[in-house]
Amino acid sequence: MGLWKVGGVAGLSLWAMERSLQSPRTHSITHAFSPTVRTSVMSRYEMVYRGTTAQEEAALDVATAREADAALHPLQDASLGSLTVYVVPETSSLLPQGVSVYVGKHRSALVKAGGGLAALRTHLRQLTQVMSFTASSIAAVLSDRVPDGQLGPDTRRHLKSSLGYEITFSLLNPDPKSHAVHWDIEHAVNRYVQPILDKLSLVANFSVDSQILYYAVLGVTPRFDKESSSFLLSAHSLPHVINPVEARLGSSAASLYPVLNFLLYVPERSHSPLYIQDKDGAPVSTNAFHSPRWGGIMVYNVEAPASPQASLPLHVDVDMVRVMEIFLAQLRLLFGLSREELPPEFLLESPGNEGLADWELDRLLWAHTLENIATVSTTLTSLAQLLDKIGNIVIKDDVASEVYQAVASAQTAVAELSLGHLHSAFQASKKAVTSSERAFFDPSLLHLLYFPDDQKFAIYIPLFLPMAVPILLSLAKIVRETRQRKKEPTKMD
Repeated sequence: MGLWKVGGVAGLSLWAMERSLQSPRTHSITHAFSPTVRTSVMSRYEMVYRGTTAQEEAALDVATAREADAALHPLQDASLGSLTVYVVPETSSLLPQGVSVYVGKHRSALVKAGGGLAALRTHLRQLTQVMSFTASSIAAVLSDRVPDGQLGPDTRRHLKSSLGYEITFSLLNPDPKSHAVHWDIEHAVNRYVQPILDKLSLVANFSVDSQILYYAVLGVTPRFDKESSSFLLSAHSLPHVINPVEARLGSSAASLYPVLNFLLYVPERSHSPLYIQDKDGAPVSTNAFHSPRWGGIMVYNVEAPASPQASLPLHVDVDMVRVMEIFLAQLRLLFGLSREELPPEFLLESPGNEGLADWELDRLLWAHTLENIATVSTTLTSLAQLLDKIGNIVIKDDVASEVYQAVASAQTAVAELSLGHLHSAFQASKKAVTSSERAFFDPSLLHLLYFPDDQKFAIYIPLFLPMAVPILLSLAKIVRETRQRKKEPTKMD
């Protein structure tokens, strides 16, 4: 067995093993992506081949691929953006029958060596599509800067890069007289949400809060279905659910960062049970839906009491395991971490309680770094256009310093990214975004931005016009009298 490395602009490093290689070798592959005529992004992958060490051989001498992934993790390159691919013999029992590629939850994968070098190259190319920053990822990052017709419908669904996010879990109980709902949200957040937020802390800062809203309805009247004796929400009515509910949440107005809303809705007794239908009219298995860049809503039906004479309100204990599984899946969708359709011979390891694989975190850092650089470019370009339009503007030294800092940090981010230093590139891009926004929204520029010359004339003309009219009339009278005197003949003594 042997090992090979790939790295590039996005900081990718990939190792693979092949028995015939006795010394390290390097090979590079370059890909270019041009979303527009004036925009071009290039990625470069450097592949380094080498043999395995004795420690790696011992770590691979286990029963299953999951055990091998755990044993190899301490031996791998721990830097962000690194990927390790181990090519094992075709007769190896690590991979199950019918599986040729195993993707672990850290930064490694196992590939069977059967089928010759052509098959190996195919598997490695497919792995880069799964585990690295690809053209589709670049398209999603730059979606707001590309015309609609050039991208697919799913590229604009991911959250935009931000220095922080606020997550709000809301329990909606429209019928508290019938249902006394209890949910242990604090324990659920600590057990299921906090592990993934700890990993995402490299990307942004997160704050979590929760609330219970009584008498809060969805704003859409569900349709009663006689055959199933239930109420249905069709797919075309789901967009109308968000606005009435959002007016009751109140969290977005008080936050400086984007707010991610996760709503658990317990239907009122007169509309129970309530189910969500997809576009084909089939019931949604999760009974939930998500809105891109906003959050998700899950409908939680309560079992009807066995006796009609049961006392109200009914005590309801929410199954937080089932609820959090849905909310975490929606959170992954919001950050663009959904698993793409894979070839049948691929096997992906579940990230477990962490909810996020290491290589998925790297992809997210790549995406946010590139988006931050693009945001800085857009912000500084807009600031330059503003300065060109306002001729009497005065730039303070602190504003100029922020502009210089933004440019220098953006250049550092690009340089670090080209060297494969993902963490330092991301930190520099965050610093560039902060400096560019400070410069653009500086208070000394805001009053000029919202007080251009045309508004000055609109304000001062009513003040000076009453005084200007008599002055102009007097001047006109003086001019007429002067002309009249010139026309009169000069009297002779």
